[in-house]
Amino acid sequence: MDKKKHEARFKAGLKTRREVLGAAYVDKSMAGTDSFNHEFQELLNTYCWNDIWNRPGLPRKTRSIMNLCMLTALGKGPELKLHIRGALTNGLTKNEIKEVFLQTAIYCGVPAAVEAFRCAREVFEEDKKKPNK
Repeated sequence: MDKKKHEARFKAGLKTRREVLGAAYVDKSMAGTDSFNHEFQELLNTYCWNDIWNRPGLPRKTRSIMNLCMLTALGKGPELKLHIRGALTNGLTKNEIKEVFLQTAIYCGVPAAVEAFRCAREVFEEDKKKPNK
C-alpha cells in the first residue's frame, strides 16, 4: 500500500472524526494510543472515519441517524451518547433524535429505546451545564 495515500486517508479521517465527535474527545482518545491499540486507532481513522464517513453517497446527518439506530439496537449506551453529540453536530435537532428513538422502539424493542432516551437526556443535561450553552 502506498504510504503517502494511507497517511492522507488517516489525516482526512482524523479531521472528520474531530469534526463529528469534537476535537477534545478525539484528542483524548488519540493520546491514549499505545503499541497495543495503535492499529485499532489507524483502522478507526482510515477506514471508518475516512473511507466510510467521507464517502459522497450519504450526508453526515443521514449517517448519524443510522448510527443512532444501530447503536440503540445493539444497546451500546456509552457509544450512543458519543454519537448523539455527533448527531447534534451534524445538524439533527433534539426532536429528530426523539423521532429516531421512537422508530427504534418499534423495530428494536422498547427496552432499547428506553436506554436510548436515557442516554439522550443525559447528553442534553450535560450540554445545558456547559458554559457556552
